[in-house]
Amino acid sequence: MTPQELWAQFTAVHPVEQDGYEAWAFGADPDGLAALVLRGEKTGTSSAYDLYQLEGEPLPQPGKYDVLLNGREEAVCILRTTKVYVTPFDAVTAGHARKEGEGDKSLAYWRQVHEAFFTQCLQEAGLSFTPETRVVCEEFEVAFRP
Repeated sequence: MTPQELWAQFTAVHPVEQDGYEAWAFGADPDGLAALVLRGEKTGTSSAYDLYQLEGEPLPQPGKYDVLLNGREEAVCILRTTKVYVTPFDAVTAGHARKEGEGDKSLAYWRQVHEAFFTQCLQEAGLSFTPETRVVCEEFEVAFRP
């Protein structure tokens, strides 16, 4: 299903006061992470704050709806952002790590894989990772699925 088709299905049933939507996939493992979302195990994500600044992108906003894609850019579901905050990498909590739903859901696992991921993403942008690197922590819920 295309993002446009899923958005049309969603808005036919749930009128929203939002102009358009963003369609995106998780960067590291789009299919595996989308499956965690659909199983209810993944209700959070995180990204490097500096990349938003570098690209002039606005931060996600609570109440906003987006289309989640799989690795083939097919629409999987509609997500609604429920909470967004910015915190240093080394201040991300065990609670947020559990919400990301990956690996054993521990903070140690989260830090290991996200330090590697953020290091690579920031290096590609000419930036460096440190334990104080700011992280955008986002929480969401599945608002609609086909």
